[in-house]
Amino acid sequence: MNRGVFALQQVARRTFCNSARRQVDNKVPKNQKFFQEDNGLPVHLKGGTADALLYRTTMTLTVLGVGYVVYELVKAAYPQKKG
Repeated sequence: MNRGVFALQQVARRTFCNSARRQVDNKVPKNQKFFQEDNGLPVHLKGGTADALLYRTTMTLTVLGVGYVVYELVKAAYPQKKG
């Protein structure tokens, strides 16, 4: 039992210690240059097709949501008569 716990501690310690030594490529300057480039696109669309799709989906859901709220407000303002 004690030997298994010791081995587990060694593996955990080794994984934790080695993870700090890995070098991570700094992509910030490259991304800053890309997004600050003057190519006529707004910053929220510079990411390509995925950004355009996400933007259009968000705008569609927003317009539909606003339309539904207006519909519900009008429906609440003019209650239906019980017949």
